[in-house]
Amino acid sequence: MSSASADLHQMASLGRLLARIVHEINTPLASIFSNNEVLTRSMANLGPLLADGSPEALAKARRIVAACADLTAVDKIACERIRGIISGMKTFARLDSSEPRVIDLNRHLRDTIKLTEAEFRGRVAVETDLADLPEVECYPQMLSQVILNLLVNAGQAIEGGGAIRVRTHRDGNMAHITISDTGRGMTDEQKTRAFEAGYTTKPIGEGTGLGLSIAREIIEQKHGGSIRFESELGKGTTFHILLPIRQTRSSQ
Repeated sequence: MSSASADLHQMASLGRLLARIVHEINTPLASIFSNNEVLTRSMANLGPLLADGSPEALAKARRIVAACADLTAVDKIACERIRGIISGMKTFARLDSSEPRVIDLNRHLRDTIKLTEAEFRGRVAVETDLADLPEVECYPQMLSQVILNLLVNAGQAIEGGGAIRVRTHRDGNMAHITISDTGRGMTDEQKTRAFEAGYTTKPIGEGTGLGLSIAREIIEQKHGGSIRFESELGKGTTFHILLPIRQTRSSQ
């Protein structure tokens, strides 16, 4: 695949992902707007009822207030949903500087995972087991691209329902990230060629457009870490990423 074709592929794939994210934002936003209309009508009805002051009117006013309280609770959940999606988008879209930054890796992973909710639509459960870690020095946006790519690949490898498990723990002076799926696994040829530049088992338009060869370049050359995997056909795949907790050499 040429560089121009790869860029177009990545832009198209990212566009589809963003379209799904926009849909995920529109759903809770529509709920907020609908609830706001009900709250506006309810507030208009409360005035006359309170002015009436009769037991029947006050009982009806109390029921309206209780219903409004339920609606505000729903709106809070919707707002938290939107905030979570936007937080993930901000993490993914932030431009990296020429120097690495120190981040809370576990929080960074959670934000990136939020972006997959629109992709998986409840079909795939993403479970986390995140150990206490010191802050990690890295290039956050590049790391997000790698993690998002592995998560989307894992989801696409799962036919029907399934699960992805994301774990972290400290391994000496490295932070160890594992991403495991219950998908179909890889054939021997796929395992042999997985990190080969330009190799993909997906048709044009699927995935994030970030190949495993580029993911390895980001992890190993840019961060001085390592990436490897094990896979069993019919049982799933696990990727292992080791990142230095502190960068000890200049980026390439």
